[in-house]
Amino acid sequence: FSPGLLVVAGSFAAFRLLNRGLERLVPPPPSARRNRWKWRNIWTSLAHSALPDTHNLSLCRFYLHPELSNDLVGTHPPGAHSLVAVSVGYFLEDFVDMLCNQKLHQSWELLFHHSVVIVCFGIAVLLHQYVGFALVALLVEINSIFLHLRQILLMANLVHTTCYRLNSVINLGTYVVFRIATLAWMTRWLFLNRQNVPPATYAVGTVGMAIMTPMNIILFYRLLRSDFFK
Repeated sequence: FSPGLLVVAGSFAAFRLLNRGLERLVPPPPSARRNRWKWRNIWTSLAHSALPDTHNLSLCRFYLHPELSNDLVGTHPPGAHSLVAVSVGYFLEDFVDMLCNQKLHQSWELLFHHSVVIVCFGIAVLLHQYVGFALVALLVEINSIFLHLRQILLMANLVHTTCYRLNSVINLGTYVVFRIATLAWMTRWLFLNRQNVPPATYAVGTVGMAIMTPMNIILFYRLLRSDFFK
Protein backbone atom coordinates (compact mmCIF):
# COMPACT_ATOMS: atom_id res chain seq x y z
CA PHE A 1 0.00 0.00 0.00
CA SER A 2 1.49 3.30 -1.12
CA PRO A 3 1.31 6.28 1.27
CA GLY A 4 0.85 8.35 -1.87
CA LEU A 5 -2.65 6.91 -2.15
CA LEU A 6 -3.53 8.58 1.15
CA VAL A 7 -2.44 11.91 -0.29
CA VAL A 8 -4.55 11.21 -3.39
CA ALA A 9 -7.59 10.40 -1.25
CA GLY A 10 -7.07 13.46 0.95
CA SER A 11 -6.69 15.69 -2.11
CA PHE A 12 -9.86 14.26 -3.66
CA ALA A 13 -11.82 14.93 -0.46
CA ALA A 14 -10.40 18.46 -0.10
CA PHE A 15 -11.27 19.48 -3.67
CA ARG A 16 -14.71 17.89 -3.27
CA LEU A 17 -15.38 19.97 -0.16
CA LEU A 18 -14.08 23.07 -1.91
CA ASN A 19 -16.38 22.42 -4.84
CA ARG A 20 -19.40 22.15 -2.51
CA GLY A 21 -18.61 25.41 -0.72
CA LEU A 22 -17.54 27.55 -3.67
CA GLU A 23 -21.04 28.81 -4.47
CA ARG A 24 -21.05 30.60 -1.12
CA LEU A 25 -17.51 31.87 -1.51
CA VAL A 26 -17.98 33.02 -5.12
CA PRO A 27 -21.71 33.46 -5.86
CA PRO A 28 -22.52 32.99 -9.56
CA PRO A 29 -23.65 36.08 -11.51
CA PRO A 30 -27.15 36.05 -13.06
CA SER A 31 -25.74 34.86 -16.41
CA ALA A 32 -24.23 31.75 -14.76
CA ARG A 33 -27.10 30.72 -12.47
CA ARG A 34 -28.55 28.33 -15.02
CA ASN A 35 -25.35 26.30 -14.87
CA ARG A 36 -24.31 26.48 -11.24
CA TRP A 37 -22.34 23.23 -11.22
CA LYS A 38 -20.19 24.47 -14.13
CA TRP A 39 -19.48 27.69 -12.25
CA ARG A 40 -18.30 25.68 -9.23
CA ASN A 41 -16.35 23.28 -11.44
CA ILE A 42 -14.37 26.04 -13.17
CA TRP A 43 -13.53 27.78 -9.89
CA THR A 44 -12.36 24.44 -8.43
CA SER A 45 -10.13 23.93 -11.47
CA LEU A 46 -8.79 27.47 -11.10
CA ALA A 47 -7.98 26.78 -7.44
CA HIS A 48 -5.90 23.76 -8.46
CA SER A 49 -4.10 25.67 -11.22
CA ALA A 50 -3.39 28.63 -8.93
CA LEU A 51 -2.03 26.54 -6.06
CA PRO A 52 1.62 27.54 -5.41
CA ASP A 53 2.50 23.86 -5.19
CA THR A 54 1.10 23.20 -8.64
CA HIS A 55 3.31 25.35 -10.84
CA ASN A 56 5.51 27.75 -8.84
CA LEU A 57 7.09 24.90 -6.93
CA SER A 58 7.45 22.91 -10.14
CA LEU A 59 9.58 25.72 -11.58
CA CYS A 60 11.46 26.20 -8.30
CA ARG A 61 12.30 22.52 -8.06
CA PHE A 62 13.93 22.52 -11.49
CA TYR A 63 15.86 25.66 -10.56
CA LEU A 64 17.00 24.33 -7.17
CA HIS A 65 17.59 20.77 -8.41
CA PRO A 66 19.13 21.03 -11.92
CA GLU A 67 19.85 17.29 -11.85
CA LEU A 68 16.15 16.77 -12.49
CA SER A 69 16.66 17.83 -16.11
CA ASN A 70 19.08 14.94 -16.61
CA ASP A 71 17.09 12.27 -14.76
CA LEU A 72 13.31 12.52 -14.86
CA VAL A 73 12.91 8.84 -13.96
CA GLY A 74 14.50 8.14 -10.59
CA THR A 75 15.35 11.61 -9.25
CA HIS A 76 12.84 13.74 -7.40
CA PRO A 77 13.28 16.26 -4.56
CA PRO A 78 11.37 16.02 -1.26
CA GLY A 79 7.70 16.88 -1.58
CA ALA A 80 7.56 16.38 -5.35
CA HIS A 81 5.89 12.98 -4.99
CA SER A 82 3.16 14.47 -2.78
CA LEU A 83 2.70 17.32 -5.25
CA VAL A 84 1.94 14.86 -8.06
CA ALA A 85 -0.38 12.88 -5.75
CA VAL A 86 -2.35 16.06 -4.93
CA SER A 87 -2.88 16.64 -8.65
CA VAL A 88 -4.09 13.05 -9.14
CA GLY A 89 -6.68 13.70 -6.43
CA TYR A 90 -7.84 16.85 -8.19
CA PHE A 91 -8.15 15.18 -11.60
CA LEU A 92 -10.12 12.32 -10.04
CA GLU A 93 -12.48 14.81 -8.37
CA ASP A 94 -12.97 16.75 -11.62
CA PHE A 95 -13.57 13.48 -13.51
CA VAL A 96 -16.30 12.44 -11.06
CA ASP A 97 -17.82 15.94 -11.05
CA MET A 98 -18.16 16.02 -14.84
CA LEU A 99 -19.38 12.43 -15.00
CA CYS A 100 -22.17 13.18 -12.52
CA ASN A 101 -23.25 16.59 -13.82
CA GLN A 102 -22.60 16.79 -17.54
CA LYS A 103 -23.79 14.77 -20.51
CA LEU A 104 -21.19 12.45 -21.98
CA HIS A 105 -21.24 13.99 -25.47
CA GLN A 106 -20.41 17.37 -23.90
CA SER A 107 -17.55 16.21 -21.68
CA TRP A 108 -15.97 13.19 -23.38
CA GLU A 109 -12.87 15.12 -24.48
CA LEU A 110 -12.06 16.31 -20.97
CA LEU A 111 -12.91 12.92 -19.47
CA PHE A 112 -10.52 11.33 -21.96
CA HIS A 113 -7.85 13.92 -21.13
CA HIS A 114 -8.27 13.33 -17.39
CA SER A 115 -8.11 9.54 -17.85
CA VAL A 116 -4.71 9.84 -19.57
CA VAL A 117 -3.38 12.19 -16.86
CA ILE A 118 -4.65 10.01 -14.01
CA VAL A 119 -3.02 6.89 -15.49
CA CYS A 120 0.33 8.60 -16.19
CA PHE A 121 0.49 10.47 -12.88
CA GLY A 122 -0.82 7.40 -11.05
CA ILE A 123 2.15 5.37 -12.29
CA ALA A 124 4.52 8.03 -10.92
CA VAL A 125 2.73 8.01 -7.54
CA LEU A 126 2.64 4.21 -7.20
CA LEU A 127 6.17 3.48 -8.47
CA HIS A 128 7.90 6.59 -7.05
CA GLN A 129 9.44 6.96 -10.49
CA TYR A 130 8.91 9.42 -13.37
CA VAL A 131 7.99 12.06 -10.77
CA GLY A 132 10.27 14.55 -12.54
CA PHE A 133 8.46 13.83 -15.80
CA ALA A 134 5.14 14.52 -14.06
CA LEU A 135 6.53 17.79 -12.67
CA VAL A 136 7.31 18.92 -16.20
CA ALA A 137 3.72 18.09 -17.18
CA LEU A 138 2.43 20.23 -14.29
CA LEU A 139 3.98 23.31 -15.90
CA VAL A 140 0.95 23.16 -18.20
CA GLU A 141 -1.13 24.40 -15.25
CA ILE A 142 0.45 27.86 -15.60
CA ASN A 143 -1.56 28.28 -18.77
CA SER A 144 -4.62 26.63 -17.19
CA ILE A 145 -4.99 29.65 -14.87
CA PHE A 146 -5.78 31.90 -17.85
CA LEU A 147 -7.77 29.19 -19.60
CA HIS A 148 -10.09 28.90 -16.58
CA LEU A 149 -10.25 32.68 -16.17
CA ARG A 150 -11.43 32.86 -19.77
CA GLN A 151 -14.29 30.47 -19.01
CA ILE A 152 -15.25 32.43 -15.89
CA LEU A 153 -15.34 35.71 -17.85
CA LEU A 154 -17.44 34.05 -20.55
CA MET A 155 -19.94 32.75 -18.01
CA ALA A 156 -20.07 36.17 -16.33
CA ASN A 157 -20.90 37.72 -19.72
CA LEU A 158 -17.74 39.87 -19.71
CA VAL A 159 -16.56 39.06 -23.22
CA HIS A 160 -16.53 42.66 -24.44
CA THR A 161 -14.19 43.95 -21.74
CA THR A 162 -10.54 44.93 -21.59
CA CYS A 163 -9.99 42.25 -18.95
CA TYR A 164 -11.17 39.54 -21.33
CA ARG A 165 -9.04 40.81 -24.20
CA LEU A 166 -5.93 41.04 -22.01
CA ASN A 167 -6.57 37.56 -20.64
CA SER A 168 -6.98 36.24 -24.20
CA VAL A 169 -3.53 37.53 -25.21
CA ILE A 170 -1.84 36.14 -22.06
CA ASN A 171 -3.77 32.88 -22.43
CA LEU A 172 -2.54 32.38 -25.98
CA GLY A 173 1.06 33.30 -25.10
CA THR A 174 1.25 30.97 -22.10
CA TYR A 175 -0.51 28.28 -24.14
CA VAL A 176 2.35 28.23 -26.65
CA VAL A 177 5.10 28.37 -23.99
CA PHE A 178 3.75 26.18 -21.20
CA ARG A 179 1.46 23.81 -23.04
CA ILE A 180 2.56 23.20 -26.64
CA ALA A 181 6.31 23.69 -26.01
CA THR A 182 6.18 21.64 -22.81
CA LEU A 183 4.43 18.73 -24.53
CA ALA A 184 6.94 18.92 -27.40
CA TRP A 185 9.86 18.82 -24.92
CA MET A 186 8.29 15.84 -23.10
CA THR A 187 7.81 13.96 -26.38
CA ARG A 188 11.42 14.64 -27.35
CA TRP A 189 12.70 13.49 -23.93
CA LEU A 190 10.66 10.29 -24.12
CA PHE A 191 12.01 9.51 -27.59
CA LEU A 192 15.65 10.19 -26.64
CA ASN A 193 15.42 8.13 -23.44
CA ARG A 194 13.44 5.18 -24.79
CA GLN A 195 16.33 2.82 -23.92
CA ASN A 196 16.10 3.77 -20.24
CA VAL A 197 12.34 3.37 -19.91
CA PRO A 198 10.67 -0.06 -19.53
CA PRO A 199 8.60 -1.06 -22.61
CA ALA A 200 5.25 -0.97 -20.79
CA THR A 201 5.89 2.50 -19.31
CA TYR A 202 7.27 3.75 -22.61
CA ALA A 203 4.12 2.54 -24.36
CA VAL A 204 1.89 4.36 -21.84
CA GLY A 205 3.94 7.55 -22.21
CA THR A 206 3.97 7.38 -26.00
CA VAL A 207 0.21 6.81 -26.19
CA GLY A 208 -0.32 9.63 -23.69
CA MET A 209 1.74 12.09 -25.75
CA ALA A 210 0.08 10.91 -28.97
CA ILE A 211 -3.32 11.73 -27.44
CA MET A 212 -2.48 14.94 -25.59
CA THR A 213 -0.56 16.70 -28.37
CA PRO A 214 -3.34 16.66 -31.02
CA MET A 215 -5.94 17.57 -28.38
CA ASN A 216 -3.95 20.63 -27.34
CA ILE A 217 -3.30 21.71 -30.93
CA ILE A 218 -7.04 21.49 -31.68
CA LEU A 219 -7.85 23.50 -28.56
CA PHE A 220 -5.27 26.12 -29.56
CA TYR A 221 -6.94 26.45 -32.97
CA ARG A 222 -10.35 26.84 -31.30
CA LEU A 223 -9.06 29.56 -28.99
CA LEU A 224 -7.35 31.38 -31.85
CA ARG A 225 -10.47 31.24 -34.00
CA SER A 226 -12.84 32.25 -31.19
CA ASP A 227 -10.85 35.11 -29.62
CA PHE A 228 -8.94 36.56 -32.57
CA PHE A 229 -10.36 35.46 -35.93
CA LYS A 230 -14.06 35.49 -35.18
